[in-house]
Amino acid sequence: MRIVFSLAMPLALCLLAAPGAAKESAPANPQVDYAGFARLTDDLTRTRQTHRLAWPEFARRAAAQGALLLDARSADAFARGHLKGAVNLPFTDFTDEALRAVIGDKTDRPIYIYCNNNFSDHAPPVALKRVVLALNIPTFINLHGYGYHNVWELADVIATNGAGVEWESSLGG
Repeated sequence: MRIVFSLAMPLALCLLAAPGAAKESAPANPQVDYAGFARLTDDLTRTRQTHRLAWPEFARRAAAQGALLLDARSADAFARGHLKGAVNLPFTDFTDEALRAVIGDKTDRPIYIYCNNNFSDHAPPVALKRVVLALNIPTFINLHGYGYHNVWELADVIATNGAGVEWESSLGG
């Protein structure tokens, strides 16, 4: 009996310490709302499909008076090369204040977005991201979440040297 008890006790302690055994949950963080983000994402599915434009229409509209061509890639990626006329605000820097500073006070201003995955070259200045993690998706969702609903996304995959595509760089040389 003594042998059984000495083996059973460590086994019982291991089972109690095993993940899921105690059914404790992490404390709630009132500043993170995953369920709200998931609802926003679901709500925007149809809107996003109707706010995607082919390159010729995208380029025409993005060049219109009052439109904003927004590049949400990192400052470094933007400096290496971006569509001519684009303004940079890295996605990681999105806040109410930063967006207002770049976009202005008019939440109905037309905003045109693109990302690395809109280009077929997979060469500088754009390297492909994983398809489900393309920057267009969180940029579109977040802009809507911040109250900007006049957001338009480049739908096409084009070559960086394609017809009508003009690039600028902030780097010397």
